[in-house]
Amino acid sequence: MLLIDGHAVAYRAFYAIRQLTTKNGRPTNAVYGFIRMQQQLERQWRPTHMVAVFDGGLPDERMELLASYKAQREAMPDDLDAQFPVIEEYLRLSDIPVLREENEEADDVMAAVTVKARTAGGEVLLATSDKDMFQLVDDRTFIIPPTKSDMRMGAAEVREKTGVDPASIVEWLALIGDTSDNIPGVPGVGAKTAAKLLNAHGSVEAIYANLDDIKQEKLREALKAHREDVLRNMRMMKLRIDIPVVPDWNNWKVGQGDVKGLHAFYQELEFNSLAKELESPSLFGE
Repeated sequence: MLLIDGHAVAYRAFYAIRQLTTKNGRPTNAVYGFIRMQQQLERQWRPTHMVAVFDGGLPDERMELLASYKAQREAMPDDLDAQFPVIEEYLRLSDIPVLREENEEADDVMAAVTVKARTAGGEVLLATSDKDMFQLVDDRTFIIPPTKSDMRMGAAEVREKTGVDPASIVEWLALIGDTSDNIPGVPGVGAKTAAKLLNAHGSVEAIYANLDDIKQEKLREALKAHREDVLRNMRMMKLRIDIPVVPDWNNWKVGQGDVKGLHAFYQELEFNSLAKELESPSLFGE
């Protein structure tokens, strides 16, 4: 199964491709970039099942833990916001299921789908650039960076990048925080220090049980002063798997798509190169 982090891919496409519009000024850069990335991922990995997951809002549980969660983020640009319905129309025409749960983040929905897919015996490829998703990696779950579609990150690659195993990612993130989500960590504790602490002690619980063993006074005092923040962060950063999602594995099978509908869609948006790729007599039954 290929799980696509829809918002993340659309945002990346929007900022990677600038000034792409139709002749009448309709913005299409995010749509075009999304399509190209999705198609490249599909060609590279040939999934039998595929789902695009989009954010449905912020969950009450995280907002109650930290009112400033993601508060620093700027509003979505209007030109990008207007393209999401068009992206979803492309996915519909392509027979790619879309999941969006009200007041739930895409990461949590992807985590819930991943568990269901693994239970059904599937291998899961997570097309995302979000390091929170590292916690899901195991021998049947891998990260595929959307812009590096030929790279597959397993447990060894996660450890090489972060310094810890996937099972320790939540605690690693809890210590360092996440500026992109406006979650503060322990002052002075960066990725390398957090990895060193976890590898030496095994867990956050063990770190706090053995604070006196930490020789650097400044580090020891910072950990002590921010213990409650770390425990809160662990609760915030652990992905939820109890979100109700489509339960039937067969609902996520890769379909044939509506070729004629896609051709008309590409023509409307003036994606001439994409339309030309579909212009084969056999595809139109001629």
